[in-house]
Amino acid sequence: MNIRLILAAVLAAGGAPAWAQSATPGVSKTEIAIGTIQDLSGPLASYGKQIRMGMQMRVDEANELGGVHGRKLKLLVEDSGYDPKRAVLGAQKLVTQGDGIFAMVGHLGTSQNMAAMPVQFEKNVINFLPITAAREMYEPFHRLKFSSAATYYDQMRIAAPRLVKDLNLKKPCILYQDDDFGLEVLRGSEAGLKTINMELAEKTSYKRGATDFSSQVARMKAAGCDLVVLGTVIRETVGAIAESRKTGFSPAFVGSSAVYTDLIPRLGGKLMDNLYATMTAQHPYLDAAEQPVRFWANKYKTKFNEEPSVMSVYGYAAVDSFLKTAFRTGPAFTTDSFIKTMDSTTYNRDMFGTPEMTFSPTKRLGNRYTRLSQIKDGRWTVTSDYVAFAGLKSVMQKDGKWKIESEFLKDQ
Repeated sequence: MNIRLILAAVLAAGGAPAWAQSATPGVSKTEIAIGTIQDLSGPLASYGKQIRMGMQMRVDEANELGGVHGRKLKLLVEDSGYDPKRAVLGAQKLVTQGDGIFAMVGHLGTSQNMAAMPVQFEKNVINFLPITAAREMYEPFHRLKFSSAATYYDQMRIAAPRLVKDLNLKKPCILYQDDDFGLEVLRGSEAGLKTINMELAEKTSYKRGATDFSSQVARMKAAGCDLVVLGTVIRETVGAIAESRKTGFSPAFVGSSAVYTDLIPRLGGKLMDNLYATMTAQHPYLDAAEQPVRFWANKYKTKFNEEPSVMSVYGYAAVDSFLKTAFRTGPAFTTDSFIKTMDSTTYNRDMFGTPEMTFSPTKRLGNRYTRLSQIKDGRWTVTSDYVAFAGLKSVMQKDGKWKIESEFLKDQ
């Protein structure tokens, strides 16, 4: 039969021959298109703007040096407004417009990623190092998922009992955002406190976008809370702590990596001092002691006329990691070859102090380690070494009874 008639018959049936579908989305002889979805108009617009600029900085650097094996990198950006429904629309646009995208890189937000991933996976588009530490970024296992950060669950499973012990606290409580992100902080805190035979004395939540926290603070104050775990982001962190200080409520506060940003002390001022947060990469201050960080931060300011933040670092690092794998993959650049390279990839600790990340055919979370930082005189200061939750162990006490305790791995 004539080949044209075969093709016509296949297309009429709604399909296409395998060789007609062999092209990799987002990849041409001269270009690799990657996409990202950021909040550019909603409550986390400051985060989204910084992430986007960090990503663009690394893209520009790569293209100035000729790109990847002769292909320039193209960054396509969509705005979610921190709304999962808009994230779905953004993902649909990115994977269908033109030749589509090869990978979604550094997508911001837990609920937003969870909503967009099915759209991406239907088109065989990788979800690469999203800017969220939710467990769903690597569980359940999917060949197209690659996540970098110790989860919110594990962050708080480590931080909550650690601060209770270190500060000799008695009544931990939680204020959390009523969504997937906040629930992960809640569950991690509960799991961590359980290992030291403690429970949350008060649990109170708020809807995304809330600005009044007077009722929540009153409840925690009435419960006598001396530690408040914050499943909050920027404005909610500042608002809750400011309300607490105003009413004379002064517990210790600890948030996840979502509150590790210079925007907190900038917006809240002196009231934010002593706030703890889990973190990995350090904030890139212009006068950082580490010369490479200081050089990078000043280069960023020169390019964008504003100081960088740790979100700028997250965006830059996500693209940098993508580029490293792309170079290793070689000129024959396909989704399968990229994944095969990732399956044996290790990213060494970078200049920002991010822990080593490793991936394998069965391991889609690159890093399990986290550490604590605290705001002192308006600046974030690292206060602990890296640790990772290894599991639980049985310990014999002096009275002959067994007790379950947390077991941690220290970073080497």
